[in-house]
This record gives sequence, C-alpha cells and structure tokens, in this order.
Amino acid sequence: MDTFRARIVGPLLAVALMAFGAVVLMPEPAPAMQNSSKAAIEEALRLGEEFGVVVGEVDEETREYLGLQRAEGVVVYEVIAGRPADLAGIKVKAVIKEIDKYEIRTLEDFGRALKAVGATENFTVATYEPADPDNQGMAGGVNFHFVRTEKD
Repeated sequence: MDTFRARIVGPLLAVALMAFGAVVLMPEPAPAMQNSSKAAIEEALRLGEEFGVVVGEVDEETREYLGLQRAEGVVVYEVIAGRPADLAGIKVKAVIKEIDKYEIRTLEDFGRALKAVGATENFTVATYEPADPDNQGMAGGVNFHFVRTEKD
C-alpha cells in the first residue's frame, strides 16, 4: 500500500471502528500539531467537513510523497460528495494553499479562513495538485476553485 493511502486508511478505519463503539488509540499527533490548540484544530476539521473535505497538515512524509518544496498547507484526504468542495472540483491529494486570499500553512490557518468566509456566498480556494503519473507526470500547478455555498 503506498504511503498516501496508508495515511488515509488508518484514520478512516479508526472512525469506522469508533462508529461501532470500539475504543481506538490513535498515535501521537505530529509535532506541529502538538503546539497548536486542540480546540482550534478540532474546529478546523469540523469546518472542513462542512465544506466537504477531510484534511490534514502536510508533514515531511506527505511533502516528499507529493513532491512539494515545503511541508506547509493542508492536504485533502477525502472529498465528501455533494458538498461545496466537491461541487467546486477539489480533488483528493490536492494541497489547499489559500482561501479567499488567506494563506493556508496549518490546520489552524485553514479553520480561521473557513470561519471568515463562512458567512459569504462566494469565495475562492487555491489548491496545488501534484504531478499525476497517469497524466505524463504533469503537475496541476495552482488551481483556483470558485465555491458557491448552498442555501436552504
């Protein structure tokens, strides 16, 4: 199993097991996450799921796998069907670099940016999509996704 898929399977398997009442012990958070406020990270993850993505901070292992110059930003592990992120065309393995001109380096940045644009109907999300070996290794560069939030 490749590194990226292994990073996804562990947390998703834990969520599935917890849904059935199992107690799951997760590994220690990455050092960058230990310094961050746990509440702010939980809020960022919750806002991300409302937006339609399951994300994590880019660590050194992910940086290497995706061929990034720096370990910063948040990487998309899953896109939730029918949510704004899905409708905007954001893809798994994309690295979210900016939300409406808010630079995204950490999960806390991601949460603050989503909270700031939450009341708006339209905003942009800039992602970097790594080279795809099935597409002649061409990198997607920075892509801008325009997102319209759904109304009741």
